[in-house]
Amino acid sequence: MKLSKIEGKQIQITDAINSNPDIDAFIKPYRDNIQKDLDSVLAYSTNTHSKTDGEFNTAIGNFMADVIYDEANPVFKSRTGKNIDMVLLNHGGIRSILPKGPVSKRTAFRLMPFENSIVVVALKSPQMHQLIEYLRKEKTAHPVSRLKLTLNKDFEVVEALINKKPIEQNRTYYIATNDYLYNGGDNMNFFKPNDSLYTLNYKIRNALIDNFVKADTINPSRDDRFTQTH
Repeated sequence: MKLSKIEGKQIQITDAINSNPDIDAFIKPYRDNIQKDLDSVLAYSTNTHSKTDGEFNTAIGNFMADVIYDEANPVFKSRTGKNIDMVLLNHGGIRSILPKGPVSKRTAFRLMPFENSIVVVALKSPQMHQLIEYLRKEKTAHPVSRLKLTLNKDFEVVEALINKKPIEQNRTYYIATNDYLYNGGDNMNFFKPNDSLYTLNYKIRNALIDNFVKADTINPSRDDRFTQTH
């Protein structure tokens, strides 16, 4: 006997499909446990923060970039003996507000629903200048940490400092970002080629959760890390 034909049909999954009581009863304890874990309070946010709250830097963007530095740098240093020099994330990657009140794992999943992981890229000064030029042209509040960038009214760079120092010609800089941006997301093409890539196997969402556990109270603010003079 030979197979002569295979037929199939599309079944729409809608509210018209009745649930199976036996399956619902079986998975209910697991569902309830997951929901309880997601909603367990880890910290408290003193205010509501949105990625639209500032032109060049926002409290929520500053918070997320600083979290990546604080949580990833000890991991990176323990493996390499080196420190992360700066952090760069993307404005569009912030997918939710940080609401005033209790902060939980669910908060982290809403802020970062993607499976993006932290990577550290070793860049030389030419690519660092490309990174600065990218931020200058974008005129967007991409989250950064350990960078101080000032533009004038004509959007020209007045000052660009990494850890309070100008970019050095022959130095290698270690930039923490996520795997999506490393691979050219948001047209961040300056990450390749590079001296080295370090994969930390550490998701951004998990870094947020780890920080929530330590923080108790979250009260980020806008500052002068990326500004424009008038």
